[in-house]
Amino acid sequence: MFNFIKFKQISCLFLASFLIHTIGMGQVALPSFVSEFPKASSFPLVLNEAASLLYDGTDEGIAMGVQHLQQDILAVSGTKPTVKVSADGEPFAVIIGQVGHSELIDRLIQSGKIQASSLLGIWETFQILTVSHPFPGMDQALVIVGSDKRGTLFGIYELSEQIGVSPWYWWADVPVKQKSNIFIDHGTYSRGTPAVKYRGIFINDEAPALAGWATKKYGGFTHTFYEKVFELILRLRGNYLWPAMWGRAFYDDDPMNGPMAEKYGIVIGTSHHEPLMRAHVEWARYGEGDWNYQTNKAILQDFWRKGMERQGTMEATISLGMRGDGDEPMSEENNIALLERIIEDQRQIIEEITGKPASETPQFWALYKEVQDYYDLGMRVPDDVMLLLCDDNWGNVRKLPAIGAEPRTGGYGMYYHFDYVGGPRNYKWLNTNPLPKIWEQLNRTYQHGVDQLWVVNVGDIKPMEFPISFFLDMAWNPSAFTPYSIEQFTRQWAASQFGDAFAPQIAHLLAKFGKMSGRIKPELLDWRTYSLHYYEEMANVSQEWMELDLLAAFVKEQLDSSYHDAFFQLVEHPIIASANVHRLYESTAKNHLYAKQGRSLTAKMASQVQELFDRDAEISRIYNEDIADGKWPHMMDQTRIGYTYWQQPEVNKIPELKTINLPSKGSLGIALSESMDFYPEKKSLTSVMLSPFDSQPVRLEVFNRGKSPIEVAISTQEPWVLVDNFKGTIHDQLELTVAIDWSQVPVGQQSAELEVRSNKEKVSITLPLSPHRVVSEGFKGFVEAMGYLAMPADAFTAKMEVNPVRWEIIPDLGKTGNAIMATPEVWATDAIDTQGSYLEYEVWVHQEGVYDVHVVANPTLNYLNQEEGLRYGIGVNDADPILVSLHAHETHQTWESWVIKSANVTKSSLPFNAGKNKLRLYMVNPGVVFQRILVDTGSMKSTFLGPPDSKFVSTKAN
Repeated sequence: MFNFIKFKQISCLFLASFLIHTIGMGQVALPSFVSEFPKASSFPLVLNEAASLLYDGTDEGIAMGVQHLQQDILAVSGTKPTVKVSADGEPFAVIIGQVGHSELIDRLIQSGKIQASSLLGIWETFQILTVSHPFPGMDQALVIVGSDKRGTLFGIYELSEQIGVSPWYWWADVPVKQKSNIFIDHGTYSRGTPAVKYRGIFINDEAPALAGWATKKYGGFTHTFYEKVFELILRLRGNYLWPAMWGRAFYDDDPMNGPMAEKYGIVIGTSHHEPLMRAHVEWARYGEGDWNYQTNKAILQDFWRKGMERQGTMEATISLGMRGDGDEPMSEENNIALLERIIEDQRQIIEEITGKPASETPQFWALYKEVQDYYDLGMRVPDDVMLLLCDDNWGNVRKLPAIGAEPRTGGYGMYYHFDYVGGPRNYKWLNTNPLPKIWEQLNRTYQHGVDQLWVVNVGDIKPMEFPISFFLDMAWNPSAFTPYSIEQFTRQWAASQFGDAFAPQIAHLLAKFGKMSGRIKPELLDWRTYSLHYYEEMANVSQEWMELDLLAAFVKEQLDSSYHDAFFQLVEHPIIASANVHRLYESTAKNHLYAKQGRSLTAKMASQVQELFDRDAEISRIYNEDIADGKWPHMMDQTRIGYTYWQQPEVNKIPELKTINLPSKGSLGIALSESMDFYPEKKSLTSVMLSPFDSQPVRLEVFNRGKSPIEVAISTQEPWVLVDNFKGTIHDQLELTVAIDWSQVPVGQQSAELEVRSNKEKVSITLPLSPHRVVSEGFKGFVEAMGYLAMPADAFTAKMEVNPVRWEIIPDLGKTGNAIMATPEVWATDAIDTQGSYLEYEVWVHQEGVYDVHVVANPTLNYLNQEEGLRYGIGVNDADPILVSLHAHETHQTWESWVIKSANVTKSSLPFNAGKNKLRLYMVNPGVVFQRILVDTGSMKSTFLGPPDSKFVSTKAN
């Protein structure tokens, strides 16, 4: 039993004020109200024994939630609370109930112990509060009260999470955090009312991984499978699901699926091409004739009518409209008038079956793919029908309501994607959704009034755990999330799964992985993605992945072994699997290059590719067979290597590899970075022009082109050329860094020479030296080198903000650094000219000229259907800015380029003076999100990430 006397003595030492804690702006989680030690008037949830759980309601779903809380307290403390319906004889108890559906709760309201005004008639809201002397004979209660069923459940699961049970305890094997005693701080705690009404996930593209796993574990997508899904959604404070639909029918596969969703309080919807609660596959099972409303109207109506009859009173959102059979566009002869008639007839069926006006049943019309074109051409639906807007399947919102548009009673929703099957390439294997990108698009979505439904395609659920948490948390309170709270969320999420000790390191791993995986989907990777020749791009990317891989291994070693299964699933596996694939393609690229150059290491690179390909299979085997004692068979069956077009290969296929016949006798080969030339194809070599302002060094590779070793001597006559004189034997290859001691270079010196000798071969390598080695006093900015200027967009040297505009940096958004955008997002959305606000970059070019300026922006779409697309202004010095559209001449091919490269690059030709210049980016529309600015002054190379940032120089003024 509790030591009640001792506890009363402790709690009576203090008189604390009654505080209400809610989530506010910039706060992405409730403050912790759980402690292992008593504080002022805190409630003893567990002290020697657990306080009883009192629930006197009749709702089966809430009763189920109470049972979960009972199990959670047992898992955390080793002490199992008793579940009771009466408060008699309980000095301390947890009272759980819904307003108006619990005698205990209603008595507390009537006595003034609970202020229920903020709960009455409110959607999905809860309060967790400590109450002194709630009933005669009871010293103190912890009350979990909900405005409705789900509000009550959210309160229950909030307490579970606070005491140490992660929402991912089952789906990712996160261990519960043990506590011998549990106290709840005095006060009232609430997350307020969710800002988005329906918040959920779409299980889609679920084969082979999730489907294989569910079949093996549950015999398919049965109610026992969905119970786990429903519980997860509720623990994440979601309320909504589009069930799995690849050859599956939620209501037909297991008749208990629907009632189980109703018990849990999960609202069911069907996807954009499954009207009136009928799964697509059900037409193949039960339909007769063609999926064609013009020729088969009566059969289709009967098919839909049976779907509504089966749905009965179970809570749902009803999809309206009709697409072609199999998630395809309807044929050209099916015009707007026909689709409007289809929706009118579907609403008539809804009224017939429900016995209510159609407006009283939640419905949506999804503007997905070609259906949005119908809307843009003037098609309309009744005002009470929600318009479900969509992204482009790649996380870029296609359409948003115009600012000031007439409000709709049905409101707007958003269908978003973390996973997709379709062009330009499927992406299903791993989470490739950086949180800053999700935030930027969904924040904009919410700012435009889209708040009725947010649903996201999550594929197999695993491995989307991290972004699912973010999506549902943000859906609850989008206003609490800012660019800078993303880091806070990531650290809190890491701590929730793995404890506080290594939360910063794990948060870094999660964020860095998100950034790097968001550059390009692994399914789009091949040996040509990153450059082996320019800017050390391939080597730098591989180094980033290797460092992340090593940090993950280090952190795992520090964690208690109980966390290892969860760490592998949530952090380690995506990192090591991605790093391995990147190394595989790097070795493939080297194999191809070395074969062309005749290097002796060609075969070794091919062998490395085979080893890495085998390791890829082994990493998946560990996930499928070893983790959590074999809990997740088939979960990593998704193929990812060997794509040749948009659809996935049936099996992973090793890249094509090159073989060469090496001569017995060795011979000399030489290559320079920043060049595709090599000796002996070229008899003499010239490096890129060297400058004191270079951002990266030049590498010299001397290699063997035969089986026997070669003797090599490398020398220079110039002491300020910092390359060690080398003389010795090379079996395979030697890499040296070429550097210049610019303080020692004679005035007027234009070049230097390196000489490489091997047997009778002598090769001269010219090192051109830039004549431009200083900038004027008082300059502060970026300096041209290697024929380009490159600047991160957030590294402006000055800015102008015309009220209410503010330039906001979004940390980690973009392929290489941060991004920056104009806020507020809803200001000047329809502007057609510059708005006065600008970003300024001081730059130095060595020669006057007209140069191409490449502005790298996010692949944001023309979400307001502006005639000219989203625009910005650009200008140099005092010249009037020119207007540039992100979407000029947009085609399907240009869109594919944007999503493949995770960027939209526009080009303008602008005149620069020799020396100092001021380059400006002007706001026109706020939807433009800038990543980088690149100026090609004559030698910039086209690579996936672009050149490294130019050197920033600051000189003193006189």
